[in-house]
Amino acid sequence: MEEKNYESIIEGILFTMGDSVEPEKMAAALEIDKKEVISIIENLQKKYEEENRGVRITELDGAYQMCTNPEIYDYLIRIAKQPRKYVLTDTVLETLSIIAYKQPVTKSEIEKIRGVSSDHAVSKLVEYGLVEEIGRSPAPGRPMLFGTTEDFLRTFGVSSIEELPTLSTVEVEEFKAEAEAEATVKLGV
Repeated sequence: MEEKNYESIIEGILFTMGDSVEPEKMAAALEIDKKEVISIIENLQKKYEEENRGVRITELDGAYQMCTNPEIYDYLIRIAKQPRKYVLTDTVLETLSIIAYKQPVTKSEIEKIRGVSSDHAVSKLVEYGLVEEIGRSPAPGRPMLFGTTEDFLRTFGVSSIEELPTLSTVEVEEFKAEAEAEATVKLGV
């Protein structure tokens, strides 16, 4: 390989790893000398500086890491301060409803109610900060218990779980009938 290809590989390694990487590790992966790796990194550092790129390669205690150019921090902060948009699909919203009304609740209890795996939906809700792990169940295997967060309350404009709307027994029976009819149609019964 020529040096330009080594540049691309080193750049890709530093970008992908996120953390600092020792030149010895890169040299071993590239099967070249550590001094050559350092020389390539120094050339990349100069290039980024000369071209006023949005990224830099920084040396941290003998290892190298790709990081953001400090000149663009203000723009990053503006982006980070913008409110996040959540995509609450029907599946995610259904899972959130179960957690909100049944908390504390385990994944298996959610799945029993929904009838399907809920790993993805629960993970998304945790990622969005609407749900969190709040402990472990005393049941065998000590499964994780989930509950809603303060962000959930803020997002849905309630100050406590007690303010969530309650369903009458008639509404519950109507929902059950609709769900059963929908399940029958999907199963082709």
